[in-house]
Amino acid sequence: MRTTIIKKTLRVPTSDGAPGDGAAVARQLDAALIRSGFKAGRDLLEHVGALADAEEFAAEVVRAVKELIGARGQHNPYFKEFPHNVPDTLTFWWECVRDALEQGLEPTNNLLDLPKYGRVQHSYEEMLRAHDELIPSLKDRVTVVHLGGTLEEEVQRLFEELATSPIPLAENDRMLLGELAVLGDDGAFDVPVRENRAILNAARLVAQRPLKDIDTVTDVLRLAAEASGGDVTLEEPTRFRSFRRPERRALLGALNEVAESKLGDIGQHREAWKRLGERLHPHEHPFERAQDVFAVARREKVARSFAGQVEMAFVNNDVERAAEILSKAPGMLLRQVDRLLRNGAPNLAALVETAVPEVSSRVLISVLEHLSNRTTPDTARVFATRARRVWIADDERAPLDPAQVAAIVEVVENELVRRLPEYSELVVDDEVLDVVVPVSGTEEGFGVLPRGSKLWFDGDVLRFFVHWRQHVKRTDYDLSAVLLDENFQFQGHVSWTRLQQDGAFYSGDVTDASDGATEFIDVHRDAVNARYVVPQVNVYSGEGFDEVAESMFGFMSRDLDQMGKPFEPSTVRARSSMRGKGKVALPIMFEREGDTWFGTWLHLYLRGSAWGNRVEENRDIVKLIAAAALRRKYFTVTRVRDLFARKESTKDAPAIRIALARDESGSVTTVAELGKLLSD
Repeated sequence: MRTTIIKKTLRVPTSDGAPGDGAAVARQLDAALIRSGFKAGRDLLEHVGALADAEEFAAEVVRAVKELIGARGQHNPYFKEFPHNVPDTLTFWWECVRDALEQGLEPTNNLLDLPKYGRVQHSYEEMLRAHDELIPSLKDRVTVVHLGGTLEEEVQRLFEELATSPIPLAENDRMLLGELAVLGDDGAFDVPVRENRAILNAARLVAQRPLKDIDTVTDVLRLAAEASGGDVTLEEPTRFRSFRRPERRALLGALNEVAESKLGDIGQHREAWKRLGERLHPHEHPFERAQDVFAVARREKVARSFAGQVEMAFVNNDVERAAEILSKAPGMLLRQVDRLLRNGAPNLAALVETAVPEVSSRVLISVLEHLSNRTTPDTARVFATRARRVWIADDERAPLDPAQVAAIVEVVENELVRRLPEYSELVVDDEVLDVVVPVSGTEEGFGVLPRGSKLWFDGDVLRFFVHWRQHVKRTDYDLSAVLLDENFQFQGHVSWTRLQQDGAFYSGDVTDASDGATEFIDVHRDAVNARYVVPQVNVYSGEGFDEVAESMFGFMSRDLDQMGKPFEPSTVRARSSMRGKGKVALPIMFEREGDTWFGTWLHLYLRGSAWGNRVEENRDIVKLIAAAALRRKYFTVTRVRDLFARKESTKDAPAIRIALARDESGSVTTVAELGKLLSD
């Protein structure tokens, strides 16, 4: 658990080892961390320096930060001298054919059948000898690792941070919350997100403790799914396990306490309820309302849902009735603002003003971002599920009236300003101004930001990489890049079918990852005749992103005189896990402007084909996604700064600084914590 805490928080739980002289180990720890782009805080060095047996403690810290940036594996490219001496594509393929002939083999039209293709022909040590040492640069990243509290204190702290998050967690954080729920104390804090409530209640169910905060039937369904090892978001079907009799009684008892007016929600997950009923045996227990739940699921009883009443009003072209019904559910009203505006709902701004105090900040932020993109038409609508799966449709909606939008935006912004905490001074770091305020969890990793966030960095060379390790089946992932001009017109690509183009170089195709495999692409700033670079990872064959033992994408920047091996930890700017369900991953896109690279996080997955995905087949949809991502207006930290400017500062209140990471003082509000800041 200590390693998990370090990777998640960059705080190191203290050691309870005997005191002694660990000064030499502390110096070694700092040197090892610096080689990976990290630095030990003063408090951490002092703690290690006062331990008698500091070696194992320090080694665990180093292992954790290396795992965080993906530096634990041996990143060995196919071309030993990459990025130098990358051959012409056809020349390389002919070399593979000639090698097969020299071995007396009959070559085929399939490159994968050639013994030299896709299989690294040198050892990791031989690759290292082909590269000079990295020359450090002031542009290299340095991230501080701090000392935390005891392991028990850090477990509880992280548990509360995740449980009380005002935004839905990503899958990896939900799994971690489930682990911590067994270890932490869930007593006296509010859990606003229903999925998190279900995760905590699943731990209570197994431990036969009282369930809490259940007021809808869907809360119980989420709980049952989580307790069965299924999907607490209910987006994927769950195979419910057999529950023990005390567990069945607890679940049915919770259903029995839910208000009858909530039974209308059952239809949204009717099949799941029928499967759950087979496991709970409701007629064996004296809970009449719980029995009604399953009767509604089997259509033996009728319960009109709230959403159904709204739909009937729209079907009857009675928008006033629809607005009246929605006014009783403030969250739904805000989510239906676009539809109400399109249908000419009267006095909508007044209804919104009445509703906003009861609506979460996450929903208010989502509404503001949505409305800021609805007064002009889009060339295409890009939809993304919470699982990051994406699809595209034509935008056939008429733009909304700017005056009506402005009236609602003012109401929503006024509510957010009211919720902001008192402050005496606001300081916002420049590097976070274009970071999107998170309304849902992001991919696990290091330096990962919400979709739409921009980051900038210097460097002569942009290098990105994919690393994966297969679980059971032989698995071939292909790193590729689409090159676009300033008008998003296709300028070429780099992949296993085109090893180099105009200053962009591919490290070679690796087709087996039983021990892990890595592919790189280098893009030279001054050589590439393209404004935009869109990396993608294609599942060519084998296991998907959510099936392999490990998969990640990352990027780094180098100056031309830095030399070094292909993977240098201190140059890694970000590393993101890839666990989506599509067959084509689009983690990020890059824009070149003068001497600077700008990255825009995408976190998207295309469905792709079951086998044989290639950049040539999906480049057109990638163009649309790239254009839509850059043209979209996001709710960023800049807008939060502007909201603060509308709230009068208070002399005796604390100063607030918004940054990407905490400093030595620990008085920074990170971007990840902005959701809580806006909910105060």
